Amino acid sequence: MSFTVIIPARLKSSRLPDKPLADICGRPMIVRVAERALSCGADRVVVAVDDASVYEACAAAGLDVIMTDPHHPTGTDRLAEAVAKIGLADDEIVVNLQGDEPLMPLNVIRDVADLLASRPDCAMATAAHTIHDVESFFNPNVVKVVLDDRGTALTFSRAPIPWPRDHFRETKESLPEGFAPLHHLGLYAYRAGFLRRFPTLPQAPLEKLESLEQLRALYYGERIAVMVLDAALPAGVDTQKDLDRVRAIFEKSAPV
Repeated sequence: MSFTVIIPARLKSSRLPDKPLADICGRPMIVRVAERALSCGADRVVVAVDDASVYEACAAAGLDVIMTDPHHPTGTDRLAEAVAKIGLADDEIVVNLQGDEPLMPLNVIRDVADLLASRPDCAMATAAHTIHDVESFFNPNVVKVVLDDRGTALTFSRAPIPWPRDHFRETKESLPEGFAPLHHLGLYAYRAGFLRRFPTLPQAPLEKLESLEQLRALYYGERIAVMVLDAALPAGVDTQKDLDRVRAIFEKSAPV
């Protein structure tokens, strides 16, 4: 099974300025992410950037890097441009690894690609893990996914779904025993042909309401396979506190 990892990197960040270039023990974060991805078994790892400074940092590290339009509204649009530029065939598999995920486990990158390869009925694959606390279940920043009996996504929402009606009639201070709602994680594998088509599809009404791009795929009849992980993935870097945490981990020893 072959696949390509594409890492979209946007220079501007509201919470952490120039995030891709943030230093992690002597290397820019985007370089750390890409160098880590080189060990995941992908045929190719490509960084898709929107700024010359990030391009130069990646090129100086010997990475495979391409420049993309700085005005893309979403990371998926950037991926679509990258797929076109590197000339992937429609049936090839692309894993979207975020440029602020320097701790992403290598086996998870491979596994999401393997899952999509095993599901020819699906255009995308992604990951989730069980929610164990009621606070996360009600948190709109924790996106939930509901699956069918084959592990295919039925829907995604920021709302608390599915709703355990009888239990919540009594109390909303806890989750029912045995209840296993799923937290969707932002790691995706795509078929390259679908990535090319995605930006041509109008935004779906549910996508606009929820601000969740994956709802566009479901709205237009595509299927998304979901692998359920045993535990949450290491958190990415959104804030200075996150960056300090990751730096401390790398100072002890670079993650495997």
